[in-house]
Amino acid sequence: MKTEFEHIVLGLGGIGSGAVYWLARRAGSEVLGLEQFELDHVRGGSQDHSRIIRHSYHTPQYVGLTKHAYAAWTELEADAGESLIVKTGGIDLSPANAKIPLSDYTSSLDAVGVPYELMDAAEAMRRWPQFRLTDDVQVLYQAESGIAPAAKCVAVHLRMARAHGATLRANAPVQRITPLADGVEVEAGGVVYRCRYLTIAAGAWTNNLLAHFGRHIHLTVTQEQVAYYNTPHAADFMPDRFPIWIWLDEPCYYGFPVYGEAGPKVSQDVGGPVVTADTRSFEPDPTYQARLDAFVQQHLPTAFGPPILLKTCLYTMPPDRDFVLSPLPDHPNVSVAVGAAHAFKFSSFMGRVLSELAIDGGTGHDIGGFEVGRPILYEENPVLTFMT
Repeated sequence: MKTEFEHIVLGLGGIGSGAVYWLARRAGSEVLGLEQFELDHVRGGSQDHSRIIRHSYHTPQYVGLTKHAYAAWTELEADAGESLIVKTGGIDLSPANAKIPLSDYTSSLDAVGVPYELMDAAEAMRRWPQFRLTDDVQVLYQAESGIAPAAKCVAVHLRMARAHGATLRANAPVQRITPLADGVEVEAGGVVYRCRYLTIAAGAWTNNLLAHFGRHIHLTVTQEQVAYYNTPHAADFMPDRFPIWIWLDEPCYYGFPVYGEAGPKVSQDVGGPVVTADTRSFEPDPTYQARLDAFVQQHLPTAFGPPILLKTCLYTMPPDRDFVLSPLPDHPNVSVAVGAAHAFKFSSFMGRVLSELAIDGGTGHDIGGFEVGRPILYEENPVLTFMT
């Protein structure tokens, strides 16, 4: 069994599967991906049928990166011979005095040259009569928004990584990481491996791995949940008739057309309790569900019905909710990525960046501000800013 590789990736969820894929495209059989659980497991943040993909963000940097995110998915689709991204169009709904002004989104889209439409509540309800909105709500529509099918994307990343020569090993939890003069030694699943460059993409388990390098960063882990509703009006919520949507306020809600299950999907952003990867439960919270029900009954009344399915997942967020995407300052042959619970749309692109950091020693993409060494990650009581 081969145990020495140029590259090892720890964690094979959204970002890690992207990293092992893009590394394998260039380094082939010199790439090893290690996953502590089974492949495509449901314990982290990259499972279920759907994640939102969109250009609409509140800073020009993120809007600019979305262009690269779409491009990475397009390249993966071409390589795999399989369609992944489903463009439904998307709307951002901004009530008066919203937590983040809609102007932050429009100015960021303008700065990068991404087209969009602005409309009032009446026009939005004319185009999407499923919504019930008050007159103060402004609506931003962007035609390229849609669905990234999360579990399918991870599976395709991993399938194509294997096709390019990578080795993938599941049920291989890390017992030890030892920096060496010329690389890194990793003991996982009872086997000792060596590599020249290590990539960590471990989500809620990130600090468990960083501890081997004497490092701990401030990450908040929460247990979130989604609900699929058994509406008698499911035909009105099909992807060709209903967009993805985000309610841009605090609390922030978001949702999807019918995709993967028999009804539309709704959730709250950062609505769940603080947990750890080891102490979280998989049980939905009735109070959380009551908030979702109330929002749907108020703003999407024909979507409401008995829940078909409730699912939980983990968010892993730095205090500023910006990505972590950089080498370790004191170990330049080790990179770490944390998606901040809004990165699935970027996961293939982030995997590509991680491959560039590992193979080229740098990237031409704008990842400034995502350094693992930035001060806020080491503050004892940082200000938490979780709106995106």
